[in-house]
Amino acid sequence: MAKSSIEWTGSTWNPVTGCTKISPGCKHCYAERMALRLRAMGQPNYRNGFKLTLHEHVLEAPLKWKKPQLIFVNSMSDLFHKNVPFAFIQRIFAVMRRAHWHQFQILTKRSERVADCSSRIDWPPNVWMGVSVENQDYTFRIEHLRQTGAQVKFLSLEPLLGPLPSLNLHGMDWVIVGGKSGPGARPIETSWVVDLRDQCRRAHVPFFFKQWGGRNKKATGRKLEGETYDQMPVIAVNDSRAPILSRSFEHAEHTMNS
Repeated sequence: MAKSSIEWTGSTWNPVTGCTKISPGCKHCYAERMALRLRAMGQPNYRNGFKLTLHEHVLEAPLKWKKPQLIFVNSMSDLFHKNVPFAFIQRIFAVMRRAHWHQFQILTKRSERVADCSSRIDWPPNVWMGVSVENQDYTFRIEHLRQTGAQVKFLSLEPLLGPLPSLNLHGMDWVIVGGKSGPGARPIETSWVVDLRDQCRRAHVPFFFKQWGGRNKKATGRKLEGETYDQMPVIAVNDSRAPILSRSFEHAEHTMNS
């Protein structure tokens, strides 16, 4: 487990590292830069740099973490990359089901594969499945996500590269929005973000604004019209002690800080 600086999660778990670019949101990939840096530092899990690599030795790591965590799965890869064997994906899902005291967040750009595999996946209630949508050309990923059996579904509209008017948020439980940060950061317009916040309000979907981005994300900050939006899905616990999602937007609303 690695503690994460990503604003919308707590920790990361990387049984797969490495990836390949498939859409404009992949340009200037932060994970690629980090993987190459870690290889240069001699980190053994990154001996292959950003080439896709499976790490059997970390598969059961979450079972050893007794304190409940919000865990981003494969922050340094894409679990549904075509070169990740489906059998390995199933093993990861089996671990997440066994580690029922954690919440696991999976994010992919390979929405077609998620939809194709969904009927063969035993979706645990503690797994949040998300897709990345960077501009209007990739909104089809939302429909693929809607077709899955994931009990918690979310969108990462980051890096936001254009307006996304009239999104169909039916069945979505959470929306993250953010601008690109670091080298080669592309600009984000305030009007795009305001519109997405307002769409989420109308649809009663929790809205999380991660950052404006730019070369220095600390300088640009996270406030939108003077407020910080940290809304999240609310997790309850049922009688079997398995975590479930409470879809009450009013409950999520209290996480918004000014």
